[in-house]
Amino acid sequence: VMYIFDEPSIGLHPRDVHRLNELLEKLRDKGNTVIVVEHDPDVIKAADYLVDMGPYAGSEGGQVVYEGNFAGLLKADTLTGNYLQHTRPLKDAFRKATGALPIVHATVNNLKDVSVDIPTGVLTVITGVAGSGKSSLINEAFLSQHREAVVIDQSSVGTSSRSNPATYTGIMDDVRKAFAVANNADAGLFSFNSKGACANCQGLGVTYTNLGFLEGVKLPCEVCGGKRFKDEVLAYRLNGKSIADVLGMTIHQALEFFKIREVLPRLQAMSDVGLDYLTLGQPLSTLSGGECQRIKLASELHKQGSIYVMDEPTTGLHLSDIGHLLTIMNRLVDGGNTVIVIEHHLDVIRNADWIIDMGPEGGNKGGAIIFEGTPRELLGAQHSLTSKYLR
Repeated sequence: VMYIFDEPSIGLHPRDVHRLNELLEKLRDKGNTVIVVEHDPDVIKAADYLVDMGPYAGSEGGQVVYEGNFAGLLKADTLTGNYLQHTRPLKDAFRKATGALPIVHATVNNLKDVSVDIPTGVLTVITGVAGSGKSSLINEAFLSQHREAVVIDQSSVGTSSRSNPATYTGIMDDVRKAFAVANNADAGLFSFNSKGACANCQGLGVTYTNLGFLEGVKLPCEVCGGKRFKDEVLAYRLNGKSIADVLGMTIHQALEFFKIREVLPRLQAMSDVGLDYLTLGQPLSTLSGGECQRIKLASELHKQGSIYVMDEPTTGLHLSDIGHLLTIMNRLVDGGNTVIVIEHHLDVIRNADWIIDMGPEGGNKGGAIIFEGTPRELLGAQHSLTSKYLR
């Protein structure tokens, strides 16, 4: 049998990843073919054969940059090969809490009457093996007692093919105004949801043909060629570019092109979260979970005094993206926000200001708090499985 696993390590504590590897190896040893899509270094090390995709993401990806064994990958000059050789150090200085958000007598699911204070103004990471009660503690007990908290997850930002990074971040309004002023025209012309839409495809850029019993066919619009706008709208220019040219720009290119004061900070925020390869007009329905999460983070970077909750934000992220994610989390905390993260990834745990470790095991053997303190103090907690893997 050929088995395909897409990120099977999601939600697993480092202790459980070894068990996962043993199961995958057993499947292989019985004469099956096992294909795994994965970012976890421990799963990558266990592979017999590796295919590394890249070199980067989005339009700058889509190529095989390495094929071979693990030893060869470490020597290959690829993003994956380079990052596998670096371990992030344990944090030196820990921020001091400015206050506390209490969780009182939580008994949801397997929680055993848990009361704990979540510190404010710092980066708190909730750790523990799978099933130890982390999500019950935060996503249910904490959120029900602190409804003002903002959850930033990997759920899709918009399922409509009409929403894109430019509309989601609000910069599209400023771009339309700039085109309208430069060409002395109606701003509504520069929207593919309004007056400027190609009449044949109603601004979708594609046409759908219903084939009765067969699956429908989606083809680029033969009138606008997928550009979504009427020809007369495409004739208008802003600094030599049409509205379709602008929507085809990556965030990186747009940062160099635009000089509009309202637009630049929002573009910069998307670049800061590592999304500078997305195009302004890419439908949000095509974004991965990790990309959805980061575009939400980009829209929060300018806020202060908020409480943010993230459940396993490293899911689906390459080792190189985890650095971006940590930078964003630290920026949010330095901006006066409180960040609470449920996470197994050791790089995130090493960078926490405060750790709450759940356990000792999963299911009915979990549901208790077995450690509270800094990552440095966690190193000495002999009874914690997280401590063992951190050491």
